[in-house]
Amino acid sequence: MNGSSASNKILLDGILSQTSTFESIDVALFPPSVYLQQVEDALSGTSISWGTQNLSQFKHGAYTGEISAPMLNDFNCKYVLIGHSERRCLYAEIGLDQLVLDYIIAEKYSMAVQEGITPIICIGESPEEHAQGKTEEIIARLLDIVIEKNGIKALSQAVLTYEPVWAIGTGKSAAPEWAQDVHYFMRERLRKHDKETADSIQILYGGSVKGDNAAPLFSMPDIDGGLIGGASLDADEFVAICQALAASN
Repeated sequence: MNGSSASNKILLDGILSQTSTFESIDVALFPPSVYLQQVEDALSGTSISWGTQNLSQFKHGAYTGEISAPMLNDFNCKYVLIGHSERRCLYAEIGLDQLVLDYIIAEKYSMAVQEGITPIICIGESPEEHAQGKTEEIIARLLDIVIEKNGIKALSQAVLTYEPVWAIGTGKSAAPEWAQDVHYFMRERLRKHDKETADSIQILYGGSVKGDNAAPLFSMPDIDGGLIGGASLDADEFVAICQALAASN
């Protein structure tokens, strides 16, 4: 929940001044939904896509404050984030446990795919779960629920993100080797169902990625890119991360 019309323009102008950086990679920006029109106007005709940070699992109805997939299509959104850790924390505060949230995420995934929007599914463990060695258990649970509800082939229309909650906003990025192990586990979990989907799906890393740690992360064979948080609010820092990804391809 950052930005204003004025600060967005400065950020967008800074990013768009480096358009050659984005020619060989896929880049998308995810503003708060109230700024989608501004971002669409700025990015139309460029190689950069856009999306938003959440959507409802329902298509329409009495769900005050929610945003539907058809609404996102009015702004030509290509992507939407689903299950971001901060959304999980907010929902947990109103009494939903994590298993219920996993099923809601699977429903949101279905809605996005039905409406032609690529869902970016965020999966990761809390600091407590990380300390207890439950990383693989947490990841496997959500992947299995999404596959159970939608089938493995539907995942070919999605992007996955390993988002270690213990690393977000802390400055403590996962070691590249650790992140690679988790990404490999995710890919192998899918491979048990369908090798083609497992090999083709993009798996991003999201957890305090910055310009100075991006290259080692992106050099790992199963890390296909990044979901960038705080560093995306600085155009130079964001461009440096994108340059690291382009150099790794």
